[in-house]
Amino acid sequence: MDELDKIDRKILEILAQDGRITVTDLAKQVGLSKTPCQLRMKKLEEAGFILGYGAVLDPERLGEGHIAFVQVTLSDTRSEALNAFNLAARQIREIEQSHMIASHFDYLLKIRTRDMANYRKVLGEKISALPYVSQTSTFVVMEAVKDRG
Repeated sequence: MDELDKIDRKILEILAQDGRITVTDLAKQVGLSKTPCQLRMKKLEEAGFILGYGAVLDPERLGEGHIAFVQVTLSDTRSEALNAFNLAARQIREIEQSHMIASHFDYLLKIRTRDMANYRKVLGEKISALPYVSQTSTFVVMEAVKDRG
């Protein structure tokens, strides 16, 4: 992070809020002309600060408004078991996020589904069937207060 100056940080901040902003508008907002702004963006991409650009979709409109967080405890936490769990979890479309946690459980998963009935099916048929899963505990989201930025 020491390699970023004030302008680089501002570019990243603006792009995080609006990845579709034109280079011309971005350059104006950070006080540069278009070409130096493009060069800085390219440098930030090559250095790995910008991983990509994409559309932010509305899960409610797509029929995936039900959110649940699942604590997962594994029966084995050696490298082989963790790798098997990670690989299998990446294949389940409904798992939006998967984080290994330093706690009394091993993973925290964010699951998006259509409704509670669909979630129960995903939990029973997919999540509980992941390698080395010994226990799960579900927390259902009542309202998303802040989800991005």
